[in-house]
Amino acid sequence: MTQATLKVTPLNAAHRAAGAKMVDFGGWDMPVNYGSQIEEHHAVRTDVGMFDVSHMCVVDIKGENVRSFLRGLVANNVDKLQVSGKALYSAMLNPEGTVIDDLIIYFMNESWFRLVVNAGTAEKDVAWMNAHNAATNAGVTITQRRDGANSYGLIAVQGPNARAKAWEVLPETKAVSAEMKPFNAVIVDGTAFGEVMVARTGYTGEDGFEIAVSAERITDLWNALVAVGVKPAGLGARDTLRLEAGMNLYGQDMDETVNPLNAGLAWTIDLVAERDFVGKKALQEQGQTQQFLGLILREKGGILRAHQKVVTPHGDGEITSGTFSPSMQEAIALARLPMGVAIGDTVHVQIRDKQLAATVVKLPFVRNGKVLVA
Repeated sequence: MTQATLKVTPLNAAHRAAGAKMVDFGGWDMPVNYGSQIEEHHAVRTDVGMFDVSHMCVVDIKGENVRSFLRGLVANNVDKLQVSGKALYSAMLNPEGTVIDDLIIYFMNESWFRLVVNAGTAEKDVAWMNAHNAATNAGVTITQRRDGANSYGLIAVQGPNARAKAWEVLPETKAVSAEMKPFNAVIVDGTAFGEVMVARTGYTGEDGFEIAVSAERITDLWNALVAVGVKPAGLGARDTLRLEAGMNLYGQDMDETVNPLNAGLAWTIDLVAERDFVGKKALQEQGQTQQFLGLILREKGGILRAHQKVVTPHGDGEITSGTFSPSMQEAIALARLPMGVAIGDTVHVQIRDKQLAATVVKLPFVRNGKVLVA
């Protein structure tokens, strides 16, 4: 795919003006860093950084049957959402019980739920939702808000000082978001950037906001955040941060070949309620056959990477994501391992012609600036 055919976010020109190193990320022209990935990582852990996440897709689902529609569409139970602005993380499964996508669902009111889905799966996701809408005669309206008229830009402001910096630029949002708990959102009109949605969510293991604003105003908001000292960060830092935080990446840690119970997503699936949902029967039949845990490399001579084999006394596992942790200064990984493996066990990772020792740890590695494993 040539650069001319890559999709671009509304902030593309701002990234280029800032000297970002741009890469093809699933068909999108995105910044991998603005000079130093390590500095960007540490800025988020210790101060504040921000990411362009406008390649992700906001999907509004409206109609009198929207709650019942989502009850059957996603694996988590939207009946948990009763207060306006409350959010829920879930997986959307196919009938085989594997993951079409992971997403966040916001309850706005009884006839309006807002979803945020992954960049590379958005078209597939919306097509799946439309098919489910037709099959169930739900009669809901499904509108993606990424391309064309009424599209959104999205900025994730993350780090211990993220909310304070966001309030400097969006003072009108402070009163309604200061006491807002994580995984909640609020929509505020009348700011300097028009209507904004401020959600206390993120993908870094740090506090902060994900802010949605019209695509026409997103560059103004980005520049205003830069002006108050928020450091732009690229995909490189986003990946090391989310990996330290033990957060799955669709297409790497799970996809349409993976049972979500084996990918550490059991907490996002409600098998207890009587409601049926797509993939429930298959999940109940398959059960969990692997566990999703962390690894820390204990021997020098290699770096942990996806698809490396993990040798254990209970059978082989596989690394799904690996990196060198800037916060820990150690090689770490996420892995699917046999059920018999226990936290604290020593296992061996096949790196080229060597088998190097690694310790099995509980996720996450890092949260809110603190290393949680030894």
